[in-house]
Amino acid sequence: MVRIAFDAMGGDFGYQEMVKGAVMASDKDIEIILVGDENLLKNEIAKYNNIKHLSIVHAGQVIGMDEEPATAYKEKRDASITVATRLVKEGMADVVISSGSTGAQMTAGIFILGRIKNIKRPAIATYYPTSNGVKILLDSGATPDCDKENLHQFSLMASIFGISFLKMDNPSVGLLNIGTEDKKGSVLYKETFKLLKDDGKLNFYGNIEGRDVPKGIVDIVVCDGFVGNIVLKLMEGLSSVLLNEIKKNINSKFIYKIGALLSKGAFKDIKSKLDYTEYGGAPLLGLKGISMISHGSSDAKTMMNAIYAAKRAVESKFNEELIKYFEGV
Repeated sequence: MVRIAFDAMGGDFGYQEMVKGAVMASDKDIEIILVGDENLLKNEIAKYNNIKHLSIVHAGQVIGMDEEPATAYKEKRDASITVATRLVKEGMADVVISSGSTGAQMTAGIFILGRIKNIKRPAIATYYPTSNGVKILLDSGATPDCDKENLHQFSLMASIFGISFLKMDNPSVGLLNIGTEDKKGSVLYKETFKLLKDDGKLNFYGNIEGRDVPKGIVDIVVCDGFVGNIVLKLMEGLSSVLLNEIKKNINSKFIYKIGALLSKGAFKDIKSKLDYTEYGGAPLLGLKGISMISHGSSDAKTMMNAIYAAKRAVESKFNEELIKYFEGV
């Protein structure tokens, strides 16, 4: 049974939505440990019937989205994300998930779980839908300022993650740049290009442009966390706008509504494919334990899927493979 430490106090929608997501995901093969204010969580759980494999560990503090992560970590040792991460460190849980402050989660991961030996900086590996299947983008926000060694390690970590978790076969790696030519980009990206090209262990495709990301021409898109976070949120926002515009236009004319009824199945499939809530959470690669990050705007459905993703992450043993590769064990 996979044991999941769930930061129930993170996210924009409050602990009620987090509890609902946990209840929706309750399963005989998953033990969910809700971490947060015990009284609040007990009262919320009491609203549901026949709850299995759900327990509570009290945490009296919360780190807000607007707080400086390192300072908050030092001052709030009883914060829900800190307590949840500690459960993984102490062997009481197999994975931690949260939709709270990404910075706080990364800080807790680094100081409590620790980095894998020889890994300089962690990276968020977000897997996302494309016209050519599910692909990986990293870093999507953990390390905004990178050097070439960071980007090189991101490529290696993502390749291992892609093989173990997403069952990719010899995943291709593309360096996100302002052009496809070898000499394009800033000094950082030119140096990184050479480093990736010279690494025989990587299936390096070369430079790719922003338009190539949703096309899925490579399995892994590598960039610094500043660029990656913008790209990811742009894609999510654009897909949401497109779906809303289609819906609005369909409702504008009767004949469009008739056509929509005939195409209802196709629209449903497209919506499901573009809906980021279907993917739940993204792992913070480079730590000695598994830490899964979800959107701050995650609702119950998203957190249910995050729990399922966390279970698959543990069962895939991708982190054991990362440790084996970088620590040589």
